[in-house]
Amino acid sequence: MSVRLPGPERRDSILKAAQRLFSEKGYHGVSIDEIARKVDVSPAILYRHFKSKQMLYDAVLQAMSAQRESYVQTIINSGTSFEDVLTGMTQVYIKSISDNPDLLRIELQSLLDKNPAASDFFKNRWKSFTDYIEFSLNERLPYDTPNREVTILTAALMFQGMLREVLLQKHLQPQDRLEDVSLHELSQELVRLFLRSVGIEKSHLSRRAVING
Repeated sequence: MSVRLPGPERRDSILKAAQRLFSEKGYHGVSIDEIARKVDVSPAILYRHFKSKQMLYDAVLQAMSAQRESYVQTIINSGTSFEDVLTGMTQVYIKSISDNPDLLRIELQSLLDKNPAASDFFKNRWKSFTDYIEFSLNERLPYDTPNREVTILTAALMFQGMLREVLLQKHLQPQDRLEDVSLHELSQELVRLFLRSVGIEKSHLSRRAVING
């Protein structure tokens, strides 16, 4: 017999159960009956809180896509070093995914389903990276760099793709091909390779990032 919960608590329990099931199976792989069983309520009670499966799915996506990390302390601790700030931001982000891999699964589901929440995942979870990279490269790359604007935009997109692939490898692949390399080590190497690819390396004489030229 299910425990009678106040309305807000019951709604929250339904959202959490739905989050887990939708992240594992996608929208079409989950039924209302399955979600109701998970929280030990009848479908009728579930429908009191969410009028349809689509509305429940949208609520799960909206709640998760609205989550964002704070990078303020990272920026304060890193000063003006491009590498240190980007490394710090990356560590904050991978910790959030490691603590809750459903965030990554639900984001991918929203992309596959072409759900409007996909744009919110970018705005709230990736845009901090792309904005920071675009701003930093705009400050550092010489103005006579060929295809400068496209290079900056592509670099930000490249980093997003690289980081997502690392997280997919560590959290969603059935078998981790890189099990001897920790997520922390991978992410640090990712930043180093990324900076090298856009012509930036860390000076051995200071903590500031410099342009190769």
